[in-house]
Amino acid sequence: LPLMAQHHHPRASEATTKYLLIQACATGVLLFATALNAWSNVMWNIVEMKDSTAVAFATLALALKLGLAPFHFWLPEVMQGLDLTTGLILATWQKLAPFALLFQISHATHPSLLTAIGLTSAAMAAWGGLNQTQLRKILGYSSTAHLGWMIIVIQYSPDLAMLSLGIYIFMTMAAFLILKETSSTKISVLSLSWSKGPVLAVTLILILLSLAGLPPLTGFMIKWFILEEMVKQSMSLPATLIVLSALISLYFYIRLGYFTAISLFPSTTKIKTLWRRKNK
Repeated sequence: LPLMAQHHHPRASEATTKYLLIQACATGVLLFATALNAWSNVMWNIVEMKDSTAVAFATLALALKLGLAPFHFWLPEVMQGLDLTTGLILATWQKLAPFALLFQISHATHPSLLTAIGLTSAAMAAWGGLNQTQLRKILGYSSTAHLGWMIIVIQYSPDLAMLSLGIYIFMTMAAFLILKETSSTKISVLSLSWSKGPVLAVTLILILLSLAGLPPLTGFMIKWFILEEMVKQSMSLPATLIVLSALISLYFYIRLGYFTAISLFPSTTKIKTLWRRKNK
């Protein structure tokens, strides 16, 4: 919260307030689920939750904390009100603790609930990111979509879900650091990436294509393993639906790559071409 509120700007204050209210609400629901489990099973340990209602409430509370659908609407709005450094922390570091708790209770959660949350997250994030022009909002929707893939497989292959989370964090950190280095917060600014640094521009394109899941990049391999596990669990229909959602989200990833690599707005940049000139 101090990192979010360090910039004295109305959007930063609004984002901080939204984040505080959402996290407080999710924490209250999680405490209610823990108390309900203790009342029915005389156990406060969240790992040993046996009451189905308590497990469902805990799962929904953690979904709210992670920004999973249908509780994902706060994440892009909060991301938009933050700078790139704080947005990086929100999109990566903030996911670790809720995901660890969800990892521990996933064995007791009903598979249909996890599948519904995962499919809804992938689909709604894909539709939400289509017409966005703000990069931070797009990365917020990207976070929701990728977490949807992890949630579907977390009960059947926890190791694969953790590997997917680690690779997502690595790619998202790299994308945020490049955007911070090039001072890019809108799609229109991406067209100036080549004049600021061709190497960074190429790296950003590869990261975006990897997040989209195009072969032969790392993001494709993770999604392929998840689909393979879903087919093994006789989940052919959910696998088909999540692939269709990935095709929709592929559009805005390629759109970002297009503006970075090909499109150049008819305006003169005032920034020196650092890759051609050296200060004497």
